[in-house]
Amino acid sequence: MKENIIATKSYAFALRIVKLYKFLTKEKKKFVLFKQVLRSGTAIGALVKEVEHAQSKKDFMNN
Repeated sequence: MKENIIATKSYAFALRIVKLYKFLTKEKKKFVLFKQVLRSGTAIGALVKEVEHAQSKKDFMNN
């Protein structure tokens, strides 16, 4: 099967976001912005998986 470059890059991006979150919260400081960065940075993985499993072109375009 052909490698999905978007899935690979989005996974690598999500890993970097998790490392960034860990770095920012290392000093026991918690800010709402840090959690939002974590959620938005890792959400792309779920969106990529959803698009991969689209059943039709219209379904793909709606995601």
